[in-house]
Amino acid sequence: MAGIDEANSTAEPRLAASVILVRDAPVPEGSQDAARALEVFVQHRVTTMDFAAGMVVFPGGRVDQADSSGWDFADDVVERHAAAWHRSSIAVEPSSARFNAGRVLAAAQREVFEEAGVKLDAATLRPWANWVTPADQPKRFDTYFYLACPVSGAEPRHQTTEASSSLWMPVRAILDAEAAGTLKLMPPTLALLDELLALGTMEAVLGESRDIVPVRPKPGALQEFFRLRHQPPSDAPELP
Repeated sequence: MAGIDEANSTAEPRLAASVILVRDAPVPEGSQDAARALEVFVQHRVTTMDFAAGMVVFPGGRVDQADSSGWDFADDVVERHAAAWHRSSIAVEPSSARFNAGRVLAAAQREVFEEAGVKLDAATLRPWANWVTPADQPKRFDTYFYLACPVSGAEPRHQTTEASSSLWMPVRAILDAEAAGTLKLMPPTLALLDELLALGTMEAVLGESRDIVPVRPKPGALQEFFRLRHQPPSDAPELP
């Protein structure tokens, strides 16, 4: 999942936010090839972390108390996000859906700023997916994934001790490396990268209409995923 380090001592999943920073890959100078590919900004987590150690992840982390106030985004942004997450746990109680959507959004902004040095306009963060860690795992997260395209001049950088490096990588290259066993991905990361590969271009990504259905894998799904993880993405079974 995202770059997250702590969880509750209970089985209840903690709220977390993760941001998929995506862009069209730069065209090499002098290239006559008009084809474009997508890149994402990822972190290679250090192997000493107690969650997702050694994994390639998107910037992100848990929702903290500080994310419950001091928001710098407009009410209509929160309303749109609450509507986008209407199937998710944060909207189970309609009276708190707007507040919950706001604090998860604030966490997404904060984590990207802390881990990659980029202050994202909340209005440019698009709700994209919701994954919940299986109930048999000791550390569980209810993670809200956003998609964003940094504006020109807002270049993310490596500035977190939780990762050995942070950089832009082609989506296809990450998936090929995962299939070859040279990079490790958590199930949500693999699934979301597969989606981006299928979309192919920023035009298609930005035109994508999302009906976000939470993904809640069954107990045992994580172990099965890693047992089969050397399969190419196109051949890997879907999580239950």
